[in-house]
Order: sequence, then C-alpha cells, then structure tokens
Amino acid sequence: MIRLGFLGTGWIGRNRMEAMLATGEVEPVAICDSNGDMAAQALELAPGAKLTASLEELLDCELEGLVIATPSALHAEQCVAALERGIPVFCQKPLARTAAEVDAVLGAARRADLLLGVDLSYRYTAAMQAIRERVSGGELGQVFAADLVFHNAYGPQSGWFWDPKLSGGGCLIDLGVHLVDLALWLFDFPDVTEARATLLRAGQPVREGEVEDYATGELTLANGIHARIACSWNLNAGRDAAIEASIYGTQGGAQMRNAGGSFLDFSAELFHGRERQPIASPPDDWGGRAAVEWVRKLSAGERFEATTPGLRETALVLDRLYGRA
Repeated sequence: MIRLGFLGTGWIGRNRMEAMLATGEVEPVAICDSNGDMAAQALELAPGAKLTASLEELLDCELEGLVIATPSALHAEQCVAALERGIPVFCQKPLARTAAEVDAVLGAARRADLLLGVDLSYRYTAAMQAIRERVSGGELGQVFAADLVFHNAYGPQSGWFWDPKLSGGGCLIDLGVHLVDLALWLFDFPDVTEARATLLRAGQPVREGEVEDYATGELTLANGIHARIACSWNLNAGRDAAIEASIYGTQGGAQMRNAGGSFLDFSAELFHGRERQPIASPPDDWGGRAAVEWVRKLSAGERFEATTPGLRETALVLDRLYGRA
C-alpha cells in the first residue's frame, strides 16, 4: 500500500482521491486543505487519514506520494517542496503558470529521480485514445489540420482564477492547456514553429491586470500540421459546454465531441468523405485514469523517466501564446 497525502480537496481533489482509493493500492494517511468543509468531506472518504494544518506538517507524515489540487500559483512551489523531500507528486493541471516554473519542477523531479504526474485527463478518454490510434496507424493519411475547442458556458467561481498573478492567465491556461496538450500529444510532441493568439475579455482585447475569458490560437507544427484552438468561459454557447477535437488528413478525418453539452460524455467518429464511422461512445469513466496510471507507475517503482511526457513543450507553447516568449 502506497502512503499518500492529499493537498487541496475541492471537487477535483476528492474525485481523484476516490479514483486512487478504488485501485486498492493506496493508503490515504494525511489531508491538508485551508477550507475546513472541504477537508471534512475528504475525511469522509478517508476516515483514517490525519488532518494537517500546513504543507510542512503534511510532508512530515512519511508520505510515499503527494497529490496536489490547489490554486495554480502554488503548484510549482509545492511540487518542488515535496520532490526535495523525496516524495513523488501527482499535480492538477496546469503544472505551473509559466515554462520557467515548469522547468523548476521538472528539474527538481529529475535531480531526485522521482515520478511526476500531471492530470492531463482528456488524453485518457476512450474517444481521444481511439483517434490517436488511428492517427498513429496512418488511417487518416497525411494529417494536415487539427481544430480543437473547449467552450464553457460557466466560469470559475474562485477569485484567484481572475487574477493573472495567481492563475498565470485565464481560459487559455485553464481550458486551453488541454487543447494545446492534445494537439501536441496526438503527434508525439513535434516542435512548434509558429504560435499566435487572440485574447479577449468581455469581447475586448485583454488589458493589463486582466485575464481572458475568450481565446483563439493558431499553431504551426514542424511536421506541417496547422492546429487551431479556441476556448472560453461564460460563453453564450447554447449548452453547458462545447468540447471537440477534429483531425483532418489526406485519406480521412476523425472527431471527438461531447454529447449534448456534457462535460463527461464523449464520442469519436472516423470520417471518409461524407461517411462517418463510430469508434468510441459513452459511457466512459475516464476522469480518474491519469491519477490511476500514476498510482500504478508508483506501485511498480517507476521514477522520473516515467513522468508525464510533454509538460515542457506545452508550457512553452502557452508562454508563446501569452506573449511571454
């Protein structure tokens, strides 16, 4: 049994805790959350765990792994603190606000030779797995374009999301991180030769001190693929969410899309001309798969080499889209 600590136990933190506990391979030994109600709800899932008042106290609990689901501004510092104490980490996305912070975390993990996982969960949907298999197998021919969108009719309630110093950006780093990750992961993380973005707040260009609630981006990959992304918060979308990834090649196309505005149900189809063929459909319990994979790797003794791939590549692209590089 792997002794785990949980730092941050809001909805997503508790959801990932449940997925990890369901493996039967972990023991939740300590919980830390500044919100007492959230900590109490987590304790209901893990009644034998100890409530701690600080990260330092949490790290003193002889942990064999730490799960982090705190505000983005804290991720890098908290990850490095754990890694320097010899504790592998599974962190919510984004791993950090900037590529420099991501490099600091990766450097700490590399020096300690410890496993680092990041919850880039959409890779693990059956729909995206099926599309990647077809792309890798050459069924689409030469892929030349990819369009990815994540429009959310809701917006974040926590105030830190709207402060660029705490969040590192708006909907682009919150939702667009998944789109950039998928665009690179699908093709084994090629170099990005061009990257540009449009960032808007309430329909106007973002001003100093603001974060965007609507963003578009264009990427040119070194393999010749042109990728477009679009994401938003609080969009008049006519449904809860619009989440899609469309891939176009010389011999076919493929598309993942959410069903009926759902945040959880995804299907995938292959396209040939006007014909379409289903290749994945709900139900699909994908939300905790990245967390479970990290647990399984940890249980198997995996170290830094098994770290979630592509973290630096995605962070560098986001920096370029934000004009930080």
